[in-house]
Amino acid sequence: MPAKKKTMRHRSGIKAHRQSLKRHVRNVDMKKTIRRAARAAGDAATAKDSKTSELLAKASSAFDRAAQRGVIHWKTAARRKSRLAKRVAVGLATAAAPAKV
Repeated sequence: MPAKKKTMRHRSGIKAHRQSLKRHVRNVDMKKTIRRAARAAGDAATAKDSKTSELLAKASSAFDRAAQRGVIHWKTAARRKSRLAKRVAVGLATAAAPAKV
């Protein structure tokens, strides 16, 4: 005789599970967004692109939005923004420096 599958019996449990699935999808999507934005800014700085500061602003905004919505902790957002800004600054500084011959 096959084992009987356990099911959730309480309406509150069913609703909580449904909510957690929705939050999970939203959180994963938000994390992908901030990773893409950070990578775009970092790559632009490495490539010495003129849109680097614009991409850095978009990435910072994405970090702040994720922190505000509770996807990541606000201190994590601040730390990652700081590290990204440093990386962009180094990339821009090497772009502005004259090449040694």
